[in-house]
Amino acid sequence: MAAPAFTPYISFPGTADEAFHYYQEVFGGELEIGHYGDMPTTQFPMDPPAQAVAHAQLHDGLVTLAGGDAMPNPDGTMPGLASQVYSFLISLDAVETGEALIGKLTDTGAEVTMAFAKAPWGDHYGRIRDRFGVQWDLLVPAGYV
Repeated sequence: MAAPAFTPYISFPGTADEAFHYYQEVFGGELEIGHYGDMPTTQFPMDPPAQAVAHAQLHDGLVTLAGGDAMPNPDGTMPGLASQVYSFLISLDAVETGEALIGKLTDTGAEVTMAFAKAPWGDHYGRIRDRFGVQWDLLVPAGYV
């Protein structure tokens, strides 16, 4: 039996393929990605486009992340990702590493929503919303600063 694990899963509004290749470029790691059109003929409770991502997983890099393409809402609209009620926290070992990661993200369309700086509790902390609408929090604990 496998050990329990926690992996964030994101349902993208039709952009999972682009997002996961982007995250692999930014965070490194191994990417496994499967599209509905690559699967053997199966009965799905919905009719997904062949190019839609059925499942993707990025692992062995800076982050572990899974996801796929969301199916449309009953009214035909796609769910959005931008939210202020969740984020993914990445703990780093050096301020320079955080600054370099922020540079990679902002150079490719991310927006800094909270400057990466020394926080009142002593750690370096900042927040970024990437070009897909996903919020990433970066933290360098005070002992590593």
